[in-house]
Amino acid sequence: MPLSMADIDEIVVIKRISGSDEIKQHLAELGFVVGEEIHIVSKNGGNMIVKVKDSRIALDKGLANRIFI
Repeated sequence: MPLSMADIDEIVVIKRISGSDEIKQHLAELGFVVGEEIHIVSKNGGNMIVKVKDSRIALDKGLANRIFI
């Protein structure tokens, strides 16, 4: 299931990341790696704010659909 389908206040674990090597590298630099917990802070029109490690990060729907939980 893609991250974009998770509910607000849910805590999920990344199982897989799809996309090109550049996208995977960019997400890894932001803290999105397999096995990492993500807390869904808010959602608005497909865009999301999530908490990874101790950072809050905004994701658009395209990136959220590349992260599988």
